[in-house]
Amino acid sequence: MPSLRAKLVNRYVRTVMKPKPLHQIEPPVLRAWIEQRTLPLLPKGVAKEEAAGAVRGEWHRPHNAESGRAVLYLHGGGYVFGSPRTHRTVTFPLALAAGADVFSLDYRLAPEHPCPAAIEDAVAAYEFLLSQGREPGSIVFAGDSAGGGLAVTTLLALKERGAPMPAGAVLYSPFVDFTMTGESLDRNEESDAMFNKASIVEGSKHYRGGLDPKDWRLSPIFADLGGLPPMLVFASRSEMLFDDAVRLALKARESGVDMRFEERDGLVHVWPVFHPLLPEAKETIGESADFIRERTKG
Repeated sequence: MPSLRAKLVNRYVRTVMKPKPLHQIEPPVLRAWIEQRTLPLLPKGVAKEEAAGAVRGEWHRPHNAESGRAVLYLHGGGYVFGSPRTHRTVTFPLALAAGADVFSLDYRLAPEHPCPAAIEDAVAAYEFLLSQGREPGSIVFAGDSAGGGLAVTTLLALKERGAPMPAGAVLYSPFVDFTMTGESLDRNEESDAMFNKASIVEGSKHYRGGLDPKDWRLSPIFADLGGLPPMLVFASRSEMLFDDAVRLALKARESGVDMRFEERDGLVHVWPVFHPLLPEAKETIGESADFIRERTKG
């Protein structure tokens, strides 16, 4: 049963965001609108540092960081909007809870930069972390929604190259199927507080470009996931992308991946972004931090 605060957040999001035809809004306008609604409530004890070289992003460094441990965070937003700034409400508390430096990647967005631009940027970011002397076993990927899908496709790109894998991946409500065949897209269209189906189906075309929707760079659910590192996945049973997470978990287990899937009831899509407000978000961040610590303790 969701908390009272979760119900209030659902009501707010349903009023402010769900009615908007996101796929019909010009991307620069949509990005500005989302940025204006970024929650300003951030925990103390985390220093922000800009990275503006070949790899763009933000370092979020907690006062309790343990040497070498890092999280590569990939924000959501349908590959069209979102930024390290919009997701500080996730990355700041995650950095503190995990005792890890978080590098929040500012990857290129669609439609200006369709697939595989975001994958190329994420691979470059991982190589950047390794170039700093960090070990693969001290790095965990994390991402939400499109960023969750991007985390998986980046792992697959690394696998294809024969590159060393990070220690694991934490995924919040991952978007991993551009064929739009998940039954929850229809089943949960009313219960999803954030989106309507058209925003997901039509909006995805910005990033898809001319690729086949089943291409693994768009839909890792159709790829061979064997050899990927352990994953921790969260999704709400009331959101439209719930079946993406369910099928990803099943496919990963079938491929021999160590997969832990955490289902929740009645929560908004990517609820950890509401960390300052929701007890459920704080709990999920805590579980994520435990996973990151466990995977990188060596």
